[in-house]
Amino acid sequence: MALKNSRKQNYPEWYQSVVAEADMAENSVSPGCMVIKSWGYGIWERIQHEMDYRFKETGHENYYFPLFIPLSFFQKEADHVEGFAKEMAVVTHSRLVNEDGKLKPASELDEPLIVRPTSETIIADSFSKWVKSYRDLPILLNQWANVVRWEMRPRLFLRTREFLWQEGHTVHATAKEAEAETTKMLNVYKEVSEDVLAMPVIAGRKPEHEKFPGAVDTYCIEAMMQDGKALQAGTSHFLGQNFAKSADIKFVNQNNEQEYAYTTSWGVSTRLIGGVIMSHADDEGMVVPPRIAPYQIIFIPLIKKNDDAAKIMAYIENIQTQLKNKTAFGERLRTKIDSRDKSSVDKVWEWVRKGAPMVCEIGARDIENGGLMVKERIFFGQPEGKKILKTEEFVANVSERLEFLQHEMFKRAKERLEQNIRTDIKTPEEFAAYFANGNEWIEDGKHGKVAFVRGKWCADPATEELLKAMKITIRCIPFDQSGTTGKCLLTGKDATLDVIYARSY
Repeated sequence: MALKNSRKQNYPEWYQSVVAEADMAENSVSPGCMVIKSWGYGIWERIQHEMDYRFKETGHENYYFPLFIPLSFFQKEADHVEGFAKEMAVVTHSRLVNEDGKLKPASELDEPLIVRPTSETIIADSFSKWVKSYRDLPILLNQWANVVRWEMRPRLFLRTREFLWQEGHTVHATAKEAEAETTKMLNVYKEVSEDVLAMPVIAGRKPEHEKFPGAVDTYCIEAMMQDGKALQAGTSHFLGQNFAKSADIKFVNQNNEQEYAYTTSWGVSTRLIGGVIMSHADDEGMVVPPRIAPYQIIFIPLIKKNDDAAKIMAYIENIQTQLKNKTAFGERLRTKIDSRDKSSVDKVWEWVRKGAPMVCEIGARDIENGGLMVKERIFFGQPEGKKILKTEEFVANVSERLEFLQHEMFKRAKERLEQNIRTDIKTPEEFAAYFANGNEWIEDGKHGKVAFVRGKWCADPATEELLKAMKITIRCIPFDQSGTTGKCLLTGKDATLDVIYARSY
C-alpha cells in the first residue's frame, strides 16, 4: 500500500502525500496558511520540549512580545527592513463598520503596524529600557511565538504565511561575549538536529550576501534532503552593535563610560518538521524518530468476532502498565492503545503512514503464547521489521530498542549526506555541467542527479549573479576549512575558502 506518489517519480507530490496520509497538516481556508493537526503538532511539541530544556540549561528564560510592531521601529534599521519588506503584512485600519450590507475597515491607524516577521526591533526597544549598567548584562531570553511572512509559493511546513517558531535574543557588554553566545546556540541547534531529529547537518557561516538583514555575521546548520537539496535547519546571528545603535541600547561600563551593547538573535521554526519528513520518510509514508514521536509504541488489539475482547484489552493494559516505569532517552515511554472501532488492518496502515516507531499487534493467540507481534517502522517491509516476542522480552528490551532505532535513523541519514557531497568537481565547466541537471531522489545512498558540492569560492561579489542564474546558493562556509588554495568553481580565480554549493528549499 505504497503512497500514490513515490520519491523517485515525483518528489514534491510525494512530500505532499506524506503530510496528508500521516494526517499531520492541511491547507487552511486562509490563503497560504496551514492547520497543524494533532500528530504534526505533537511532533512540534516534542521539538519544543527538547529545545526549551537546552535553552534553560544555557541560562535563557522565556518571554513574550507583541505580535504587532510599529512601522517606525523597522525604519530605524534600514538593512533589516529592506531584507523583509517584500514579506511584511501590514495593519493599516481598526474597526469594521457595515456599509450597504458590507463590512469595511473604518478607522485608519495613526501609524501602520507590522505583523511580526521577526522581533529584533521590538525586543531591542525593550532592551534599551532594561539595560542601564554593565551589571544588567547579559540578558538572555527566548520567545516561542508565531510569525507572518507573505510567502507567494507556500508549502506545508516548509513555507507558509504564518508559522510557529522560537527566537532567542540576547544583549551583551562585549563583542566577544556576543559572538560566543552566537556559536553556543548554533551548537545547541546542531545537537538537537542530530541527536533528536536524527538529521545530520553541516555547520558554518553564511557568505556576505546570504546574511540575515542587519547582522554582522550569520551562522547556520544545513541538512541534505533525500532529493539532494539543502534545507537550512537553524540560524544564529551576531548583530554587533547595529540594532543597539538604532534602538539606543547603551550601558555604563566598569570605567563609568557609556557605550553601546552587542546583541544576538537565533531561531528555528516548524520548517524543521519538513526537514524530518524529507530526511526520513519513505514511499509508505512518514517515519518519525523515536525521540520526537508523540507516541513511541502503539498497541493494536486484534479482536475477532468470537474473541474475549475484555481479556485482550486487559492483557494490553497490563503491558502498558509495565512500561510506565520504563524510560528511553531519559524520559518515560509514550504509549497508546488504539481501541477505535475500525479494522485492525486499517489501524496498522494508519500508524505506518504516521511513522510511529513501533506498532504492536495483540490477539487471542498472542495471549495464549504469552507474547505479541512487534513491527518497527524503519524496517517496514523487511524481514527484521516484524518480530514475535515474548512479553517479558519485549518489556525488558524496548527502551534499548527505541534508542537503537533512533541511532539507526541518524546513521542512514549521515551516510547519505557523506556519500553525496561531491569534492571531485574542480573547474567552472565541470561545476556548470553538474548543476545543469535537475534534482531527484537519491537512490540506495548513491549520488543523486544533483546533491551538494564542496569546492572553492573566491568571494567576488560578481559571483552572486552567477549563482542566481544557475539557481544555486552557497549554503555555508563550513567551519572545518581545509586551508588549501584552489580555483573558484564559479570564476576560475584563485581561492582559499571551502563552501557548500547546493540547490535549496
